[in-house]
Amino acid sequence: MNEKRVAELIKELLKEIGEDPDREGLLATPQRVAKSWAFLTGGYRKNIDEIINKAVFESEANNMIIARDIEVYSLCEHHMLPFFGRCHIGYVARKHVIGVSKLARITDFYSRRLQIQERLTSQIARAVKDAVNAIGVGVVMECRHLCMMMRGVEKQNSIMTTSSVLGELHSDASTRAEFLNLLKGKD
Repeated sequence: MNEKRVAELIKELLKEIGEDPDREGLLATPQRVAKSWAFLTGGYRKNIDEIINKAVFESEANNMIIARDIEVYSLCEHHMLPFFGRCHIGYVARKHVIGVSKLARITDFYSRRLQIQERLTSQIARAVKDAVNAIGVGVVMECRHLCMMMRGVEKQNSIMTTSSVLGELHSDASTRAEFLNLLKGKD
């Protein structure tokens, strides 16, 4: 991403909305916004293999493995406003497990780009399944969308929930129920 060009565009945007980009409080804003956008869209400039970084390990585990409450921050592709919330990832290992921090890094990788929550949920599930050849994967995401809270219908208490279940979590109701019950904190 060309941060200098993005800063120029932000300066033009400030003019278009009626601001003076040369006033004291806004002098460095175009550069700060460009750096912010570079970070918030970093998922476009990496690849999944770099993210996983060979952190897949042989294991005899063939049970449910869950990481709950992974913070997620993304930008909606329709209004370029943030959405944020929690992501829960579960999978049934076959012969390999993935380092737990990599589940959070996979979430960040796909969320740091313009997104819709439905696609983001599916991308995370597919990446986990592919990384460890899991028997099954489930991802549940609960997010608040500023495009719905700050503008439009202005509903501040709404939460959107999406799920993606693959493999055995899709085809086996009891495995899916185990995953969902564990997310609730039940046995």
